[in-house]
Amino acid sequence: MNETLQVLESRRSCRAFKPDMVKEEDLQAIIKAGTYAPTGMGMQSPIIIAVTDKKLRDQIAEENRRIGGWKEGFDPFYGAPVILIVLANKERPTYIYDGSLVMGNLMNAAESLGVASIWIHRAKEEFESEFGKKLLAELGIEGDYEGIGHCALGYAAEPPAAAKARKDNYVYYVK
Repeated sequence: MNETLQVLESRRSCRAFKPDMVKEEDLQAIIKAGTYAPTGMGMQSPIIIAVTDKKLRDQIAEENRRIGGWKEGFDPFYGAPVILIVLANKERPTYIYDGSLVMGNLMNAAESLGVASIWIHRAKEEFESEFGKKLLAELGIEGDYEGIGHCALGYAAEPPAAAKARKDNYVYYVK
């Protein structure tokens, strides 16, 4: 099996990260892979906010926890030291698909480099909140963006679980 197909079959969501920071060269390669995701008409509607600052990472985690309704102290990013937040410009009719493809590229690129990942939701709600609007303003990001997802990255604290068997009738062939 070729390396790309192996990565696609082996990637699993990680729910326990070590505190070790992702190597800078690996992080940059993962981010670059995200920028090469296909987008509608090649318009590149998404943006990526790369958060490695622990203080900001923890503030984002707290906002996400609050939106999710979990008890205080829960970390919805499972200790991951890096959060790549994908937002996409709502003016593009394909923005949700575009952002989702960026998320997929980020997670698959991470897997190819031995970096664990997980897609965490509630980015939409985060960036509709005053917290998110303030963060975008502080970063100088203007436009009508919707949060698509958080790609939490780091090194796995434990081995990934085996893949579940693929469901019956996943594919219907018409020949």
